[in-house]
Formats: sequence, C-alpha cells, structure tokens
Amino acid sequence: MNKMAFIDRDGTIVEEPDDFQVDRLDKIRFVEDVIPSLLKLKSMNFKLVMVSNQDGLGTTSFPQQDFEICQNFIIDTLKSQGIIFDDILICPHFDHDQCSCRKPNLGLLQNYLHKFNPQLSFVVGDRPSDSQMATNLGIRSYRVDQVSWTEIIDSLIAQRPQSEILRKTNETSIKMALKYQPGGERNIETGLPFFDHMLDQITRYSDLAIDMTVEGDWNIDDHHSVEDVAIVLGQGLNELLGDKSGLNRYGFVLPMDESLCFSAIDLSGRASFDFKGQFARESVNGLSTEMVPHFFKTLSENLKAAIHMEVRGENAHHQVEACFKPVGKSLGQAFQKNGDTIPSTKGLL
Repeated sequence: MNKMAFIDRDGTIVEEPDDFQVDRLDKIRFVEDVIPSLLKLKSMNFKLVMVSNQDGLGTTSFPQQDFEICQNFIIDTLKSQGIIFDDILICPHFDHDQCSCRKPNLGLLQNYLHKFNPQLSFVVGDRPSDSQMATNLGIRSYRVDQVSWTEIIDSLIAQRPQSEILRKTNETSIKMALKYQPGGERNIETGLPFFDHMLDQITRYSDLAIDMTVEGDWNIDDHHSVEDVAIVLGQGLNELLGDKSGLNRYGFVLPMDESLCFSAIDLSGRASFDFKGQFARESVNGLSTEMVPHFFKTLSENLKAAIHMEVRGENAHHQVEACFKPVGKSLGQAFQKNGDTIPSTKGLL
C-alpha cells in the first residue's frame, strides 16, 4: 500500500491567475515553497499524482495547444529540480457536464482506489472540491489557501499512523487500538493480570497508548490467547512503523534486580527470532514461562523484526519482566524520529 500525495495544480503548484486559466507562459508563477516541499515528499517516499480540473480543455475557450505549452513548462521545470510525478490526471470538462472524472468525483482515480495507504496518504489543493475529494477517498486534506506548504510538510513529519485491529477466531476474540503517544493511556484486559502487566511494560516503555480487550479460552490453557495477542500486537506495531522513514532500528539491554536480559531488535522487515535462557520455574501467576519465548517469536513474525533475546537470573518473575521491558525500550527508541530517511543503505526496510 503506497503513500500517495494527490496534488492539485492551479492554485496549489502554480498560482491561479485572475481569469482562472493558465494558458500563457507569462501567467505561470510557482506557489511559494512548493518545489522544496515536493522534493521533501519525494524523499519521504510519497508517490506524487497530479489531479487537476481544467475547465473546457480542448474547446475554443481553452485550446489544447495553449494548455500543453504551459503544462510542459511546469512539468519540465519541476523535473529539472528532481520532481517527477508518478501520474498526471486531467479532467477537461465543465462543471455543468456532470462528468464522473471532475473533482470531487473519483473517476480519474479508479486505478488508485485500492493501492494507497489511507493513514499515510493525503490531498493538497486550494478549493472545497479538493477537500471533498479527500473525504470521498477517506484520507486527510490540506488547503494551501489556508496553510503554507512548509506547514503541510511539518504536519506530515509529525504525523503518526494509528492501528485498530479486531481478530476473532474460534479460540479468541481480540480488539486493539494502538498509537504512538508518549504519556498516553494504556488499558489492557487480557483475562490474565500478570500478562496484562507484561504487556503494559512493552507499551509503557515504547510510549504507546493502547486499548486492548481479550476474550480467550483461558480455561483450556494460556497458549491460544498469548499467541493471538502477540499476532495482533505485532501487526499493530508494524502498521505504526509505516515506511520506517526516520526511525531508529536497534536494541536494548536491561537488568531487573538479579536478572539480566539482552534484547537485540532490528526492525528490518525480516522476521527472525533466537532465544537463550532457562526460567527458574514453569509458570508465573498463570503465565507459562514456555510461552514467553513463544510470544516473542510470534511477535517477531508479525512485526517483521529480528529479535534476539538472552535472559539469566534466579527469580522467574524478574526474568519474565526483564524480557518484556527491553523490547518496549527498543521499540521506544525505534519510534523516535531521527530525520526523514529510511534507516538502511538499501533505501528500503
């Protein structure tokens, strides 16, 4: 699912003239800060799609040749600065034609309706029709007649995706809302208080707000519920990472009284798990200690991360808690923005 920026042309990329028709080169003036802002969007891995209404294009009132001369100048100028649109979509009709392709209708965007990430995509324009198109797409919008391009970029950098997951099987029913929010509320009800406490460690130290309720078959044992919570949490964390631009990637070491856990994590997009250690007893307050490494293995698979963990100590409670806390600390580091580039020499995670 791509990060898409659907961008209007007149009034958004170039200033709109008094007669609302860009049909001569001397009418072209680029909007303030649009070029550095579009470059920033490209560096943040957004795909750029121009979507523009051009009233009566191809008629005597707006000859195709006049449009193309100006359009080619705009596109060539942007291209010379490193800005290339992935697609250019133009509606040539008047409003009274009542066509399906004129904004805010979505006729021009049929090829994109199932190809963009709604949490990370947006529309930029200067008219109510642009905002309405965004509403029709189910994404947010910005109006350059209300905010500057620089403010739009600042807002995007600060924007964090959120995750809502509902998982129902014959064994469990889990509902979770998750977002990055330092100091946010954490409400966790799995049916096993000690497991709630461990999940609280992960979310507290990774600065996540969470609302999770679990209906599980605890009467059988803890396997299904612990495993399915790891699936849901891993999927939610993966959604929150987005394309991972600007994120840190790596792990943490944490002591818990006499216990010590080495927890190395790499948010690489590749699942791998390795565990070393022996717990002092078979369960802690209803949670089987054998389920601790299974939880993190399942988390690794759904978070698509490499997790290496080694724990030692004498108190099983401390050992288990020492496993959960450093993963939270690692995720807390990873969620802290550090620029806007992908933390990989490959340019992709």
